[in-house]
Amino acid sequence: METSYWRKQGSEPLFPDILWSRPESKSGSGKLAIIGGHGYGFGAPGIAWQTALSSGAGVVRVMLPDVVKKTVKYVLPDADFAPSNPSGSFSKKALAEILNLASWSDCTMLAGDLGRNSETAVMLEEFVQKYSGLLTVTHDAADYFKTTPRLILDREDTLVAVSLAQLQKMFINYPIITPITYSMTELQLAEALRDLTAKVKACVTTKHNETIFIASEGKVVSSEFSDMPWRVKTASRASVFWMQNPNKNLEAVVSSLIESK
Repeated sequence: METSYWRKQGSEPLFPDILWSRPESKSGSGKLAIIGGHGYGFGAPGIAWQTALSSGAGVVRVMLPDVVKKTVKYVLPDADFAPSNPSGSFSKKALAEILNLASWSDCTMLAGDLGRNSETAVMLEEFVQKYSGLLTVTHDAADYFKTTPRLILDREDTLVAVSLAQLQKMFINYPIITPITYSMTELQLAEALRDLTAKVKACVTTKHNETIFIASEGKVVSSEFSDMPWRVKTASRASVFWMQNPNKNLEAVVSSLIESK
């Protein structure tokens, strides 16, 4: 069932112009900055890096906590590093270097595997308030904002790619009447996303069964998708398409799903 605000994308693209007009040169394909990792894992930023390159990004740079510098030198030899704290996560001192990398980029992605650390939480909150460019938040990076969802949901030029469970926690701490539940029908979820994105500035992406939902400015598109791990790959691919079409967030994210099939 489609409605005036909800459209479904099948095997044919809803927005073919996005696919037909993709940049042909590397220099015009955009610069993506990926932030993530901690002392015990950096899989998410690694997946994001690989996905972004295969999705057509011009240049991709990854920033990790400096505690993993020796570990990743053969996996991500060109990675950038910022100060870490004793727990292996980014310290508050990392803020300046992350802001510097973000200012270089056309889009910055908080890719996850950030661990759980109060110092990192403070740094990330300050980052999203100081950085004004295109920002994608996904995986466990979004967990840092589950009690303060306004910081990312009310922020302009923001893509939030989260699981249904993460979205449920954000709804609890955001003044939206409609609760998110696992028993929701697709129509009920589409209605909830319409109501949310009619009030917030961010574009929101989530997955319900084998369907990806993308919502922005009260408009919702759903598309079948089964690639795993869906959040990091979807968010990275979407970030590439979005930075290449910065004024068409919904169309870009939806079109990135067609490209991945």
